[in-house]
Amino acid sequence: MAMSKQGLWGVTGGVLALTGMVLSSLGTMNIVFANSPEKRPVPRLVAQNIKTLTIVFPSRSDSTDLQTKANNVAAFLSKELGIPVKAQVGDDTAAVEALRANRADVAFLSSRPALKAEQLANAKLYLAEVRKNYSGRYTYNSVFVVPNNSPLKSKNTAKATLEQLRGKSMAFTSPTSGSGFIFPVSELVKQGFVPNKDRVDSFFGKVSYGGNYSKALDAVVRGQADVAVVSEYALFPPYLPAENRDKVRVLYKISGVPAHGIAIDDDVPVVMREKIINAFLKLNKSENNQLLTSLYNSTELVRVDHNRHLKPTREALKNVGIEP
Repeated sequence: MAMSKQGLWGVTGGVLALTGMVLSSLGTMNIVFANSPEKRPVPRLVAQNIKTLTIVFPSRSDSTDLQTKANNVAAFLSKELGIPVKAQVGDDTAAVEALRANRADVAFLSSRPALKAEQLANAKLYLAEVRKNYSGRYTYNSVFVVPNNSPLKSKNTAKATLEQLRGKSMAFTSPTSGSGFIFPVSELVKQGFVPNKDRVDSFFGKVSYGGNYSKALDAVVRGQADVAVVSEYALFPPYLPAENRDKVRVLYKISGVPAHGIAIDDDVPVVMREKIINAFLKLNKSENNQLLTSLYNSTELVRVDHNRHLKPTREALKNVGIEP
């Protein structure tokens, strides 16, 4: 019987109460004992091995035909692990919920959903993506972008540069975007321009949300906004058409935004977890690399420490007044 992270079930009329977390894909299980608050042993289910593995691949605007590409990666991992691997496609919210409800074991996640997965499912990020257009290998920049002919100029200090935006029209990506809202607003808070996310309209003359990188950038290209904030990799196709690249420029950048990565549920046994990580790392080899690149244009996967990698996102969320 599968249950959620918060689940509890027992045998009526008996003393046996089984508690714990059970994956839908678990194989054999053993019962071990842990002490209850009354110091009496309570059986707890512990996974010994996994018969199948389910991975969620979030849809992103720079990836087409994602299900087919995800299936190809799943087939590769299945061969490496010696068990069936199922690929599911959904958004970040669906991925986190699948981990929480034990409908998935692994998920590709951006930094804020990774924190949510830790909170709800005790999942951890073990690998991060590397892209050629990431300034920090597995971190990237959040950039303030203005029209190429804008009178706004980059100055010697962050405060002097960002002060110029007072009263201007701002196109954020979305209220949930890391590089397109959370990190830029965190910078505004640190520089003393706004107290939190709810007061950005007191600094800017107008605030809009494009909904994605392309639309936020398009607002600047079309003269509908004085400035937009996006990820640095959004300055290239498919987000920004090549013919529009010389129509915009970077006014200010915030470095150290954590790259997306791969989270593994805590119900996956340690030995299996290492096998999964090592199988993913084999995608770095030249003969397998196209499988990885086809997903999200990342060229490599690297091991990361969950807390260290996501620390900048935790701090930015705290600055803007958002719960992880």
